[in-house]
Amino acid sequence: MGSFMFMNTRTCSKYLQPLLGHHLFYYYGQSAAAVLQGCRNPHVQLFCTHKKIRPRQIEGRSEPTELRSKPTEFRSKPTEFRSKPTEFRSKPTEFRSKPTEFRSKPTEFRSEEHRPFRSVFAAGTARRTAEMLKKREGRAEEKEEEEEMDRCSVRYKASSQQEIPDRPLSPEEWRKLRDDSSRPDRFPGRMLNLMLAAGTDVDVAKSLLAFIALDSGTVPYVLLLKYLSLCVSGGHHSEVLDTYDLMKSCFKTLDIGAYSLLLKGISRTERWREMLPMLEEIKKIVTPTRRNYGDAISGAFLNGDSETGWTLYNEMMELGLEPNQEVWQCMFNSATSLQKDKEKLLDILIYMRENQVYPQEMLVKSIKTWFQSLPGEGWTGRFSSVDSRDRCGSCQAEMESIELTEEEYSQLKQRVMANVIEGRDVFFKTTPQELQSFKNFVKKSPAFDVIVDGLNVANISVHGPKSQNLLAVVSELCDQGLTVLVLGRKHMMQHSKMWNRYDILKIKQIAHCFFTDNISKDDPFLLYAALHSGNNCKFVSRDLMRDHKACLPDSATRRLFFKWQRGHQLVVPWYVPGKKVRFQRELRYDTVVQSTPTSWHLPYDEDGEDRSSYEIPQKWLCLTKQH
Repeated sequence: MGSFMFMNTRTCSKYLQPLLGHHLFYYYGQSAAAVLQGCRNPHVQLFCTHKKIRPRQIEGRSEPTELRSKPTEFRSKPTEFRSKPTEFRSKPTEFRSKPTEFRSKPTEFRSEEHRPFRSVFAAGTARRTAEMLKKREGRAEEKEEEEEMDRCSVRYKASSQQEIPDRPLSPEEWRKLRDDSSRPDRFPGRMLNLMLAAGTDVDVAKSLLAFIALDSGTVPYVLLLKYLSLCVSGGHHSEVLDTYDLMKSCFKTLDIGAYSLLLKGISRTERWREMLPMLEEIKKIVTPTRRNYGDAISGAFLNGDSETGWTLYNEMMELGLEPNQEVWQCMFNSATSLQKDKEKLLDILIYMRENQVYPQEMLVKSIKTWFQSLPGEGWTGRFSSVDSRDRCGSCQAEMESIELTEEEYSQLKQRVMANVIEGRDVFFKTTPQELQSFKNFVKKSPAFDVIVDGLNVANISVHGPKSQNLLAVVSELCDQGLTVLVLGRKHMMQHSKMWNRYDILKIKQIAHCFFTDNISKDDPFLLYAALHSGNNCKFVSRDLMRDHKACLPDSATRRLFFKWQRGHQLVVPWYVPGKKVRFQRELRYDTVVQSTPTSWHLPYDEDGEDRSSYEIPQKWLCLTKQH
């Protein structure tokens, strides 16, 4: 409501003189009153907001006061791996009917040890896979269209930047630009938007405001707010303070957008304490955002008041707001060697572990510097990675296992059963009769070592019948002496070009099979069988289960599900019919902040690494303490 109230507000010319004095009177050499009285504009009037005279309301709607960017979700589309078709030669398999007892030891899967495949959860895998498929499929036309769109975007940006002057203009020059524009009434707001997007010199924007003040006698609040955004984004601290003094003189209160901008701008100046009342003003209307708290906390630490900074930090954490990494970096950069500060900073690392937060490279460098600066402790930091033996490449320490504890596994099983398999949308996935039939089937069967998503695995290659692809994967697992369950749909048993009945018959001879209705979703059945068979059961699928993870009730359970998934999901990255089936190596160590009395290991995101939300970093910071 505050933003709406200020839309058509204008600023008294009396208070514009300290802000725009140079540009306002440079070309005229007269006083403000003389210049404005000399303008032959009947709408120009002198007024003071502190007196009874009030500004005229501008007809029409004004532009929004806040520039917001809409979050973009990055979703990786399922991809198919194509390869050169070859003749498939199936080997005869023997019938196995002897059930396998539940195994308490982890099941070992043969994989290509000398050349391990990169994990599907490794950071950047989705981007590299998409690029590889694009090259293989030779989508030249699509590439040309994208390049043309990029060229159009560059031309548009170039044309936009050409409209922005490269120097401060006189009022006559601004008037000519405004009159030549297609919408003179929207020229000031549009020009300031372009300046804000291009990061124009603040003096150019200041000359535009001077022209607006001379032309109409006042500066609308919304334009003053855009100018403030330009000053804050460009780090022009003196202009931020001048604009703040102007707004404070003209208006008794501001909207949330202005307070948020001023919090960020003033926090880096010597007058940073004036931002604390602004934070209190925001609290009267809404709960401050983590960005609001972050600016206030950073301002306190940058100016040496760690006590105020920690008070605001604790207040933010109590509200359940996760700090921005820039705030953590400022706290580590400004930290002292006092024992109380050390314990608080170590609590931040523990928070990262418990909430699976991956610090960025800049933050990790600050953490490394802080550890090495602790007097008398002898910490040494090195950047490293985990080798094929699941050990740190720097200190050779063994990383924590990704296996769930009995308590964690029991909690996950209960939550998945209640929210994913038997949730409110169970009728959209299957029928109660079919689900009960499957439960009875699993109860009568032995504990499974591997669950195969039949329809998903059958599409690992686009060449040859899908049933042959599925048979090859199932045969490879059964040859290792594993008890396998294949989940499919009933249409797979109907003989067709893609589904050979003899291949399906061989699969049914060597593995346990359950075929659902064609309209049912088989993922809930896969999760039920895998969790019912114990903590050592693996599953084969290229489905990343993001929809099912989203059904879980809280973030802690979702992190637990992701941990279980990384340690139990087997993926066939690609397959050439007739060749040996190879699986990507499943992760055996957990990618979270890890610590011992003499070491810390922090996984982090490299600068420029394009990591999807379901991927994990591959780089680590190794901190060791001399004995």
